[in-house]
Amino acid sequence: MNHFSTLIRALLTCVSLCTFAQSNPILGARSISLGNATVAISDVWSYQSNPGALAGIKKLTLSTTYQCRFLLKEFQAQGLVHVQPLRKGVVSAGLAMNGNSTLRVIRCGIGYSLMLFEKFSAGVQLNYQGTTIAENYGRTATATADCGVLLRLTENCKIGASVSNIGRAKLADFQDERLSTKMRLGTLIQLSNSVLLCSEAEKDLDHPLRFKVGLEYIPHRIVALRTGCQTNPIALSAGFGIHWTTIRLDFATQYHQVLGWTPQLTFTYQGKNEAK
Repeated sequence: MNHFSTLIRALLTCVSLCTFAQSNPILGARSISLGNATVAISDVWSYQSNPGALAGIKKLTLSTTYQCRFLLKEFQAQGLVHVQPLRKGVVSAGLAMNGNSTLRVIRCGIGYSLMLFEKFSAGVQLNYQGTTIAENYGRTATATADCGVLLRLTENCKIGASVSNIGRAKLADFQDERLSTKMRLGTLIQLSNSVLLCSEAEKDLDHPLRFKVGLEYIPHRIVALRTGCQTNPIALSAGFGIHWTTIRLDFATQYHQVLGWTPQLTFTYQGKNEAK
């Protein structure tokens, strides 16, 4: 009976974590509050959304995040990203963990981004992803590759594009199960010094086209207010950020119309000096 109970819990956890397991790792709170419409945004969590956008980061940056999916501790997730600018290019590394003792998904990777032209950057990333189910029900591991580009049309307008899991990595031999491949295309428009608008279209090869939009408003130089939404399925999000000299604290919450709220907290440290 214990084995049966463990299996049932594992199956339920699989359903809740299927999005993560299908090559959609945890993002920072700023990304979540903007409806994940962040493929054209250049910040430390571009590590997960668009490796090509990391080339715009000039200072060493460390960021860690914690998410409690649907307010259930069994579905908690943690992430850590390190971005290090070099004399030429930017190297990045990250780790994400999702789940509990019944089902745990671990993903880690390393990437490299480079300014190819004055207004055009590109990046690639290699990842390892492992999934473990309790009571010896199974363990799988696979490798994936991501790539992305960022075009700065003007000082206030950017276009970003990325592809995750380029090679359609196989998760299991049973029914030829594979991690999903996602293609993202989006824009960022700086409407004013205090208002940023971002939008995005995302196509998972196994699911319908998804549209996203996010808005960021900065009423004070250290405070940012954010909101966003996504379709297929509909998800609404909101959050805020507080930015000191070298430290940034971001909070977000996302609402799913069936499963409820998912709060998230992100802490980011950025070095004072630019790489030379």
